[in-house]
Amino acid sequence: QVQLVESGGGLVQAGGSLRLSCAASGRTFSNYAMGWFLQAPGKERQFVAAISWRGSNTYYKDSVKGRFTISRDNAKNTVYLQMNSLKPEDTAVYYCAAKTGAPFYAYYTNVSQYDYWGQGTQVSVSS
Repeated sequence: QVQLVESGGGLVQAGGSLRLSCAASGRTFSNYAMGWFLQAPGKERQFVAAISWRGSNTYYKDSVKGRFTISRDNAKNTVYLQMNSLKPEDTAVYYCAAKTGAPFYAYYTNVSQYDYWGQGTQVSVSS
């Protein structure tokens, strides 16, 4: 079974940056569309960013456009989320997810569309 492991979370001051990584096991990572989601206390899991399996198409939640960048390195079976200009309201657990059998151009924004999930990494932004 595909395993996803997030890393790179932590505590940062407002205005700072973090780079999250999601390392995947398995040989089919390059054929998977990937996404990042967040879940704040007491709230539903929410879409943040998505990338197609070839990396040519990306899509973002409106509130992070211009601040966050999703990318992938298929040779390393890793997807990244670069987070700049962090705000306290970005505080949440961040999860990566993989969608199997995706067309090369496709991206996905709904929790129910994804097949595999990591365990999450905590991001805390203080003022």
